[in-house]
Amino acid sequence: MFHIGKANEISRRAFMRRSSQLAVMGAASGYAMGLAGLSDAAAFDNTGGYKALVCVFLLGGNDHANTIIPFDATNYARYSSIRGGLPDDGGIAIAREALAGQVLNPIAAQTLTDDMQMALAPTMPRLKARFDQGVMAPLLNVGPLIVPLTRQQYDSNSSSFPRPAKLFSHNDQQSTWQSGSPEGSVSGWGGRIGDLAASSNTNSMFTAINATGNAVFLSGDQTQPYGISSSGAIEIAALGRNLYGSSAASQALRELLTNGTGHVFENDYAMANARSIQFSGFVNDALQNANLATDFGTGNSLAQQLEIVARLIASRNQLGVQRQVFLVATGGFDNHDGLIGTHEGLLSGLDFALDAFYRAMSEVGVADRVTAFTASDFGRTLASNGDGSDHGWGSHHFVLGDAVKGGQFYGRAPQISVDSDDQVGRGRLLPDTSVDQYSATLASWLGVSPSEIPIVSPNIGNFNSADLGFLSGSELAREG
Repeated sequence: MFHIGKANEISRRAFMRRSSQLAVMGAASGYAMGLAGLSDAAAFDNTGGYKALVCVFLLGGNDHANTIIPFDATNYARYSSIRGGLPDDGGIAIAREALAGQVLNPIAAQTLTDDMQMALAPTMPRLKARFDQGVMAPLLNVGPLIVPLTRQQYDSNSSSFPRPAKLFSHNDQQSTWQSGSPEGSVSGWGGRIGDLAASSNTNSMFTAINATGNAVFLSGDQTQPYGISSSGAIEIAALGRNLYGSSAASQALRELLTNGTGHVFENDYAMANARSIQFSGFVNDALQNANLATDFGTGNSLAQQLEIVARLIASRNQLGVQRQVFLVATGGFDNHDGLIGTHEGLLSGLDFALDAFYRAMSEVGVADRVTAFTASDFGRTLASNGDGSDHGWGSHHFVLGDAVKGGQFYGRAPQISVDSDDQVGRGRLLPDTSVDQYSATLASWLGVSPSEIPIVSPNIGNFNSADLGFLSGSELAREG
């Protein structure tokens, strides 16, 4: 077990002391005072140059069973039967012949559950090529857990075996994935990484950058995300001129956008607006010389978000950053009906966007120092509801980048079943790997010290391993 001992208590005190220092700095005005990092921060490895994490959130709950699909004859037959057969028969299974070119053959010999062979969805040929290249890895059956759970323990509903609150609820499970707690949480694990990493940056303002809508993932105790649009820094034209010919009206709009009212969420919104308005010119100036040759296409919102992230990473020296955490997102994955057709299109868009981002990181020369990873509300039921699938729990996800020890699977493949002990009804997967283990592995690679991992991943002490092994050069791997 990964225990939290005396050393970690010392680390927590150091963290709280650092947080107090950051709070004092946050109250100061002016660019230099407000953004400078602290030299006496607790241990954080910022050696080896720039590093970044990019969370790609799939809103709505991705149907993992039609993303990574059993290909061997025995398990494919089980999958097809449970999913009601092919669409022509009224089911939601993907035809086996469409998977032949998408089979994921591990670089090193791996034995999956029931001698399973797995294939990537037919509309994801680019990620299949990245798997073969050894820079993409699937993480199987990961989801929120407080403690490891067996089916018997889950069914007991005992307080001795706590389960995450409000399972199968979109808003609550999005928040639980991003923060460890249901809706209403104010601190996400990306933001907690940002709290620890901010001292590595000259301009800590740009430690955590949100290229999508409102989300708790990048909110820390001190770190708050800097919002960015796909076209660059958020600018409000009416603030740069007299609104309706009146300077008073323009000033009133500024105050309306940037002054909080005492309500925590309104204050956060006001602070984000103020930061975006104040530093939009600085950010756009940095982006001026960061036009990339990589083609991100048009009409793909996720690709456009990842393009601005890529340009910001290309501008890292001008922005004064060594460590960053980003959030991008794409929606449409709540496919209770119309799964076939809709889902393939969503996966095609994800496949293109992730591959374009990887190519851009190679162009910039930091593909080994930027790791992208997927997350989602939850997985789906293996059982069909007729035309789609319902809310689940565990799911499969992807990590991508040159630091990824790819071309192999991580985690345990679930049985293709609706009544086995690794699911909790209708094929809802009981996670075998926790989000805390996922976040701990990513945080460690970015530079979070082993003693401070529990700040990022509070439940990590309940699990046998804090390092899932899919990244090269993590702090936890070196310690182990």
